[in-house]
Amino acid sequence: MQQRQLGPFTVSAIGLGCMNICHAYGAPVSAQQAERVLLAALDAGVTHFDTAALYGFGASETLVGQVLSAHRSRFTLASKCGMGGVDVNGDGKLVRVIDGRPETLRATCEAALKRLRTDVIDLYYLHRWDKKVPIEDSVGALSDLVRAGKIQTIGLSEVSATTLRKAHAVHPITALQTEYSLWTRNPEIAVLDACRELGVAFVAFSPVARGFLCGPLDINAFDAKDIRRAMPRFAPDNYARNLALLPPYLAIAQELGCSPAQLAIAWLLHKAPHILPIPGTANVEHLRDDLGADGVQLSTEVMARLEALINESTVAGNRYTAQANSEVDTEVF
Repeated sequence: MQQRQLGPFTVSAIGLGCMNICHAYGAPVSAQQAERVLLAALDAGVTHFDTAALYGFGASETLVGQVLSAHRSRFTLASKCGMGGVDVNGDGKLVRVIDGRPETLRATCEAALKRLRTDVIDLYYLHRWDKKVPIEDSVGALSDLVRAGKIQTIGLSEVSATTLRKAHAVHPITALQTEYSLWTRNPEIAVLDACRELGVAFVAFSPVARGFLCGPLDINAFDAKDIRRAMPRFAPDNYARNLALLPPYLAIAQELGCSPAQLAIAWLLHKAPHILPIPGTANVEHLRDDLGADGVQLSTEVMARLEALINESTVAGNRYTAQANSEVDTEVF
């Protein structure tokens, strides 16, 4: 697989997002199935694994630690803090909370190191900017963790170019992570250029548009806990309109002899050399299909056709609800 730079780390151009193995798209798979996916990725040459304290409220970090700690020298480990589960009511039920206070970030890091079974996290992201805390304070706390040897580098997730510049002035930012795919083009407003200017890697999550770019989905069959049930683009009216984009998109994939998922990921790889997609899956076959994007070549003519077909003007519905939009700092069209 081709290699790309993630700050000081040379990693596989396609990484693995480790949310799906325990969180977000329905009932979690078994620990055995998660292990199969993680080890298959490692064996296939993936050297960039991305997890977070939020995913399964620690379950993803725990699985990554259990399965991959024995192979720690073979990959770059990324995780995230600043958003996780808290027992707010004292009833044992964890509630998702955004908390960027320095003391919280320090405590989250200590817990993550234990779950991940490692002495140091290579890349540690602020998962969400807690708007009640100056970004300089949160990044300052993370820089303290760098000096303490707990983490090697710092990342930010779902922030604007302005916030990135403020943070970068406090401590060099290695990577910025945001949703990016043909149907979510917000990074093109300002963040992609800011990353290029500052020498920051751009890590693209949900590169296959939360499954949309893999082919038609039965939205009525989504699990009750599937986060797409609350996403406007998957609401019946919007989804019906978005489905009209798929036949010409699938035709391009067929024309090129690749799968729809490979086409979506290859588009990102061709956009810029500082972009690193991290598709997520709990299925080994899907994993191998995703990684096959590494060998797909796209001409400038095909790139233009794809971008004209699926973009911010042709996709129906916002990517997030109003509540979720209020929690991120990304630019919007």
